[in-house]
Amino acid sequence: MEQEQRRKYLIEYLLEEQGAPKAIPADEYSQKRLLRALFNVRMPKAASEEFLRIQNEYLREELRLKGITDIKDLSPIQPDLYLWQGDITTLKCDGIVNAANSKMLGCFCPNHGCIDNAIHTFAGVQLRHECDCIMKTQWHDEPTGEAKITRAYNLPCKYVLHTVGPIVYGALTPEHERLLESCYSSCLALADHSGLKSLAFPCISTGEFHFPNERAAEIAVRTVREYKRKTKSTIKVIFNVFKEQDHEIYAGLLGADR
Repeated sequence: MEQEQRRKYLIEYLLEEQGAPKAIPADEYSQKRLLRALFNVRMPKAASEEFLRIQNEYLREELRLKGITDIKDLSPIQPDLYLWQGDITTLKCDGIVNAANSKMLGCFCPNHGCIDNAIHTFAGVQLRHECDCIMKTQWHDEPTGEAKITRAYNLPCKYVLHTVGPIVYGALTPEHERLLESCYSSCLALADHSGLKSLAFPCISTGEFHFPNERAAEIAVRTVREYKRKTKSTIKVIFNVFKEQDHEIYAGLLGADR
């Protein structure tokens, strides 16, 4: 089955689930946007084996076409510390960190540009289902600064670690900084406990959560360094950035000790 056939099957299945007319756009771009939107709004629940098989084939081919970056092909900027600019959903390492929200179910906004949306989209519907099982077990929203781990399903990494960063309304406070530090230390401790050898962090709480980029990067780098020094952890850490601004900030911080 070709990608177009897979895409049309998935769209028809998801439209039928919603009881919506099976109207599929003619062009590839509109089909992809519709499929992503349908993934985004789908509530957590099981899917048929055939749907999952075709979805998995489709998503893995889409990621292959985007290009996979293996940590083995990256060079550390400092011992065990890497800086990489790109799409975190295409990164092959043991674990990537998702900047989640307190409901922990991914972004329900169709085609939104946040990392939570991208990770849930390209992992597949199984990720939201697993997150829902976690949330139903704990019976409360995910606290800011803590972390949970799930499988990564169709992503090239093995696991996804989900953490809720602080949202900054108004002036930055010491509590915001403490909570952001906790996001990084909680993820590192969980990754080590789970046997992960490498972990990629996005710029947690920046962007939609309004944490100042430079201060967020300073906390990220300092927390990772202190954790590794105190615990003697050998985990490899990738600071993943998407914007050029963040790349310049992290490059400056990581190059300071050379």
